[in-house]
Amino acid sequence: MSIKPKLGPFDLTMIVVGLVIGMGIFRTPISVARETGTPVLFYTVWVLGGLVTLCGALTYAEIGSRFPVAGGFYKVLSYGFHPAYSFMINWTLVISNAASVAAVCLVGAEYIGPVLLPETLQHEGGRKGIAIGAIVLLYIINMLGIRMSASWQNVLTVFKITLVLMLCLAAFTNHIAPAPLQAAAPVTHGWAYIFGAALVPVFFTYGGYQQTINFGSDVREPSKNMPKAIFLGITIILLLYITVNYSYVKVMGFEQLKQTDALAARMAGVFFGEYGFKITSVLLFLSVLGYANVNLMSNPRMYYAMAEDGVLPAVFKRVNGKTQVQETALTVFVVLIVGMLYFLSNFDNIIRYVMLFDSIGLASAAATIFILRKKTKHLDGTGIYKLKLYPLVPVFFITVYLFVTVNIFIKDPGQAFSGMFWFVAGLPIYFFMKRAVRPVGGVKE
Repeated sequence: MSIKPKLGPFDLTMIVVGLVIGMGIFRTPISVARETGTPVLFYTVWVLGGLVTLCGALTYAEIGSRFPVAGGFYKVLSYGFHPAYSFMINWTLVISNAASVAAVCLVGAEYIGPVLLPETLQHEGGRKGIAIGAIVLLYIINMLGIRMSASWQNVLTVFKITLVLMLCLAAFTNHIAPAPLQAAAPVTHGWAYIFGAALVPVFFTYGGYQQTINFGSDVREPSKNMPKAIFLGITIILLLYITVNYSYVKVMGFEQLKQTDALAARMAGVFFGEYGFKITSVLLFLSVLGYANVNLMSNPRMYYAMAEDGVLPAVFKRVNGKTQVQETALTVFVVLIVGMLYFLSNFDNIIRYVMLFDSIGLASAAATIFILRKKTKHLDGTGIYKLKLYPLVPVFFITVYLFVTVNIFIKDPGQAFSGMFWFVAGLPIYFFMKRAVRPVGGVKE
């Protein structure tokens, strides 16, 4: 059974916003402030990150318009380069995406724990229980069908946008930020190091939109609606991120921002007073659910593409004809997330691990635009989206992401080379799977 298009442009716009806005914007500004050291550099990095993200989004809009297929992120790398290289990138992304969802769910559990749990259960085990419960709830919702999960995503994304807007409004109150208890040491690194190190958490916060091309077969009129949804979604995100970072600095003060740990709760406390923490906890948890839900929708599409290519068993591309759900692929991804909840290190290390694979994958997938332009030249003039300022826009995007990749190796070579080991290990796994996977009864499903 093939995937049928059931999503409209509004659904896809909400998916774009849901894929990008997770917990990053409520945590990473602290890391960015520490790395940059001054408000001017802080704002500059966020604006630069937004500009690069817009360039990437426009590049991916043309890729999605020229190549609208299920599991597009896997398929486009396979089509543009080689299935083996595509597998190497995507099998590591499946792991890092599961780790990212697990980490975000744990952060959400830290906020909602004091609201839901008695004091005796407010420990690591209790938080993990909440995180697992949230994943199981979303699993049930997603098993009910793509239309149901998309509807929930629309609602959860509205809550997420509401939370960010609430934090933005705090900048227009009359409250004065408390003075910092202790001034942080000035940053003494060169500008290249500062920008490279700061862009890692910035791009983690902006990332996720690339998974939109996984929904190529789910969207009605993808050549028209996919570019429109990507551009509108990224525009919403850029406006929200720049505004909320301005609010952080205005309300809390830059030095205090570098030293705080409960960023969103402190901001909400300024706006709502004593009820701020509970209100923020609920909204943050709903934001987490939105991020996890959209990943449960997106990642099984990569399994579908891999199964179509013969590197995963055919059961991974089975689609329930009534619900349009990849039941096996969805179940495997959920099991991976739950497993990752027991093997996580600290938040900053997870960011570097995720961004190592993201930066390589994003730059590689963006580079396929040069190949697609040649291979799909016959589509020009048929109404597909064509990127302006080509090839400057994709070249700029790819160069900056490769710069971030190099910086990850400089900042944490041990973890970077460990990650590259898993990346390279994907090559023999690919050839093994190509030999091991055989269609049942000699007929592909």
